[in-house]
Amino acid sequence: MATKKPQAQSNVSAEELKGYYRDMLLIRRFEEKAGQLYGMGLIGGFCHLYIGQEAVVVGLEAATKEGDKRITSYRDHGHMLACGMDPGGVMAELTGRIGGLSKGKGGSMHMFSKEKHFYGGHGIVGAQVPLGAGLAFADKYLGNDNVSFAYFGDGAANQGQVYETFNMAALWKLPVIFVIENNQYAMGTAQRRSTSTPDLWTRGAAFGIPGEAVDGMDVLAVKAASEKAVAHCRAGEGPYILEVKTYRYRGHSMSDPAKYRTREEVQKMREERDCIEQVRDLLLSGKHATEEDLKAIDKEIKEIVNKAADFAKESPEPSVEELWTDIYA
Repeated sequence: MATKKPQAQSNVSAEELKGYYRDMLLIRRFEEKAGQLYGMGLIGGFCHLYIGQEAVVVGLEAATKEGDKRITSYRDHGHMLACGMDPGGVMAELTGRIGGLSKGKGGSMHMFSKEKHFYGGHGIVGAQVPLGAGLAFADKYLGNDNVSFAYFGDGAANQGQVYETFNMAALWKLPVIFVIENNQYAMGTAQRRSTSTPDLWTRGAAFGIPGEAVDGMDVLAVKAASEKAVAHCRAGEGPYILEVKTYRYRGHSMSDPAKYRTREEVQKMREERDCIEQVRDLLLSGKHATEEDLKAIDKEIKEIVNKAADFAKESPEPSVEELWTDIYA
């Protein structure tokens, strides 16, 4: 089956398009490798893969500048890679090693990078949303034009603290973009069974927060919507909501057999809507790249990911003394 063509192509160069292809492919290959390491017992605990949703974070990051902040939930590996965190450091963190970006103490769900303005994965559903508004409050207080991206899912959109945050963000005109990564299933519950409204972004209307829904399987559509939202925030107009309609191919976590949907449903999305295949088609049909060029990119990405996995395996576990660092008392 033919993939759906991305809509917004006008202001994107061939090099930018290749960059988005490469960034999305890095996330996918990294997550595939993480799944393998989990199966081998090298990654413990919970592990939530981002496969299928790559266009969301790559499209949004395309509109950021130095100083912008991001905070998200536990499906966070893609966000780390998209904002430039080292793949080796991310993979070593997943395996609980000292070479990890949080010294092996954060694991899959709770990694941070002050250098990349990445303020975590958070395991408590919806807990990151008020924290994201807090990051934006700091920038408003300091008087700069930085923007904070607070990512959460369709399941978290039904949590009460989200609406308390909407109210405060609107009241204080905070420069925060609330990004609802609507992958259709909150754990195993379809949106139509858990949510009274077909669109989640419209809930901002009660607080006077503008927003829109965007095709999350089209990286160029996400980029265009992100640029609009960022311009709104940088102009001092307050918060904005982007409901990015996407789809995860794997289960909620590695332990989820995903029996709440059919294989045919997943396969249909893979064949008709895959975000990476869409950009691949654009590159080939526009003669911006050849099959050989794209094979070379894939080979390079696989080398980066394999190197990251090797670094993770070779990095030692943290010493017992590490328990007493990075704590308040």
